[in-house]
Amino acid sequence: MRAEPQAASYRPDTPITTLADWIGDAVEPAEFPKSQLRFRNDRHAASVGLAELSDEEWLRHFGRFEPLPDNLPRPLALRYHGHQFRVYNPEIGDGRGFLFAQLRDGADRLLDLGTKGSGQTPWSRDGDGRLTLKGAVREILATEMLEALGVYTSKTFSVVETGEQLWRGDEPSPTRSAVMTRLSHGHIRIGTFQRLLAMEEREHMARLVDYCLAQFPGPPPPGDAPGCDEPAVRLMHLVVERLADLAAAWMVACFVHGVLNTDNMNVSGESFDYGPWRFLPRWDPGFTAAYFDHQGLYAFGRQPEALHWNCGQFAVALRLLADAPPLIAAMERFGPLYSEAVGRRWCWRMGLAPRDAESNGKLVGACEKAMNESGIAPDEFFFSNRAGRNAGGDLAEVLQGFEPISDDHPYWDEDAPQSMLIEEVEAIWAAIAEDDNWQPLHDKVAALRRMGDAHGHAPAPAGHPRSQSTT
Repeated sequence: MRAEPQAASYRPDTPITTLADWIGDAVEPAEFPKSQLRFRNDRHAASVGLAELSDEEWLRHFGRFEPLPDNLPRPLALRYHGHQFRVYNPEIGDGRGFLFAQLRDGADRLLDLGTKGSGQTPWSRDGDGRLTLKGAVREILATEMLEALGVYTSKTFSVVETGEQLWRGDEPSPTRSAVMTRLSHGHIRIGTFQRLLAMEEREHMARLVDYCLAQFPGPPPPGDAPGCDEPAVRLMHLVVERLADLAAAWMVACFVHGVLNTDNMNVSGESFDYGPWRFLPRWDPGFTAAYFDHQGLYAFGRQPEALHWNCGQFAVALRLLADAPPLIAAMERFGPLYSEAVGRRWCWRMGLAPRDAESNGKLVGACEKAMNESGIAPDEFFFSNRAGRNAGGDLAEVLQGFEPISDDHPYWDEDAPQSMLIEEVEAIWAAIAEDDNWQPLHDKVAALRRMGDAHGHAPAPAGHPRSQSTT
């Protein structure tokens, strides 16, 4: 059983201000025609001391963005570059969002409240800085499903409908608008470092490395790692460890992010920014989420490769501070770390105690074979074969060496598992778009949290920034 996030008092802390002169631009939020509260995540608001806000107070802070007490006086639109589908783009940054506040949770970790759809910034280019209401609803569904499946993800903290009519080329227009606030463990991206490399800002990069090590700490590199006393090398090891685990988490959740650009890679290892995401309808390594990913660069089965490539770009940026050999040595750890994490997480989702790497690998292979041969949806497969029940053929033979974990949650006795296929996403949105009926969304969030409680906490590697209190 998974406990609720650890409650805490409101504790503002804004270390980003020590970097503010060069990491971002102070901006003003948009003024919206209306502010109608559609979703507030009191489950995670409690972890940062904000669950007791009245709805009117909530709207003042997360609809009109009045500063939280003793917090950032003005929002900060962050600057970064990035490889977008492996083409370098120096003309990006927070174009429709900003960092609104920083605060500590019950485990004393620094968290950010950042926005999406909060208006234009110096980095908006030709964009309107807005977010569709459907995009916000999809982000709620993605983050809740991923959290339930043990993925280290940002949390959709608030959604406020804003009363504007937006025109978009990829959905019926005009369409309703919203502003969203997400809670996450930082918004420092690989692309943030890429910008500092391009600008040759060595001193600023050294300060950013120190910031990341202080705010997203982790275990030291292996004792035999070259250059392990250098801050940039230590951070490289941490990012490799975290992104290897993130890649594994997505694969075991059968999730396709869709846009794995370096500006979408958080150095905390946290999954965030959900646009054209999908969950697999069947086990298919070639399945893509983004209609514009014509080459399948970010297809389901290529996600580990994409995150490894992004780690390589991080290493290139850190060459401003460190020699290549120790950075390459850190990069070489990605494959083994990824394989270990897949085995560990796969056993967890199957309701089994993990064994050695070879046995865990055989289990994964047997499960993939069973899904390929049967065509069963992955969510149904994991549910039906939980703790080895209903398994047959090669899978049953492999499972003989594994010890099931005790499962006493009534979720496992239900007729069918929770899933998040595109048809259900569209049905939930249709209820809102056609009848302004939000009940299916609220019901789905409650059901996903129930599934998460049934799964319990996913095992994280030593020193991972995720704790038992916040996924």
